[in-house]
Amino acid sequence: MKRARIAIIAVALTAGMAAAYLSSSKPQPLPAAQLAAEPVKVPATEVLVAATDLALGAKLGAGNLKWLPWPVDGLAKGMIRKGDNPDAIAENAGSIVRDGFVANEPIRKEKLAKTDTGFLAAILPEGKRALAITIDHSGSNSAGTLVLPNDHVDVIHVYKDWQASKSQEVEIYTSEILLRNIRVLAIGQNTEGKDGQRAAIGETATLELDPDQAKTIALVQRSGWLTLALRSSADGNTQQQQVRPPETATVTIMRGAKREAYAVLLGQDTAAAPRVPATPAGRNIAPIRDFPALARR
Repeated sequence: MKRARIAIIAVALTAGMAAAYLSSSKPQPLPAAQLAAEPVKVPATEVLVAATDLALGAKLGAGNLKWLPWPVDGLAKGMIRKGDNPDAIAENAGSIVRDGFVANEPIRKEKLAKTDTGFLAAILPEGKRALAITIDHSGSNSAGTLVLPNDHVDVIHVYKDWQASKSQEVEIYTSEILLRNIRVLAIGQNTEGKDGQRAAIGETATLELDPDQAKTIALVQRSGWLTLALRSSADGNTQQQQVRPPETATVTIMRGAKREAYAVLLGQDTAAAPRVPATPAGRNIAPIRDFPALARR
């Protein structure tokens, strides 16, 4: 009986020690999380931004603009601050967008035009001209209708080589790059490539040109036709590249008492080449500098 009691006591002691061990080995509860530190207040001001996406040529209403808090350290030149001009929303209502905005993008005055003229005149950069050329609905001379507004193209002049055609008794045509890296303003009546738009169809392509380029295009359209070659977007906004000018001369033809003057491209057979009305009799066409030759070299 004594032995049984000792055995029971031993088992009880062993169980107690085991319980004590297990209790001491339990993971301690994690300390209470520290309270989150208060965020550091960054000095900010309010700037004028686009309330929605704004397309090229859009006319602004008050609902298209809003004030948005902006870090003072992030201010850039040209941003419109509410503290400087609290009436900016009302003042810019009615302006025309010269370059597109995305929602919440800061408004800059240089990207807006406050004018009563047409939107195309408003979006043209200073010193530039808009000139339309004829293209084909099928896209045979506009990269298969895949040229969109704001794309950049090379303008290729295709014309009949009258001298070679006459000497070889077969029609021979020549092509040369007339202008490089020209911005397309519109295809037909479309001035903006819409979301998902993969083609633009129209009978004309309106190009952004300087005055001399516009004169050249107007001249060569009468002696051949023009084709647009789409440039890669990887080319970036490189400067327009131009070669030497076309050589032109004025030819005066007398028909009895009637005197007519025509501008012709040198290098063509003046007797057979298409005649282009020139400046009034007695005045030669001024040379157009910095353009590629339009006739045979």
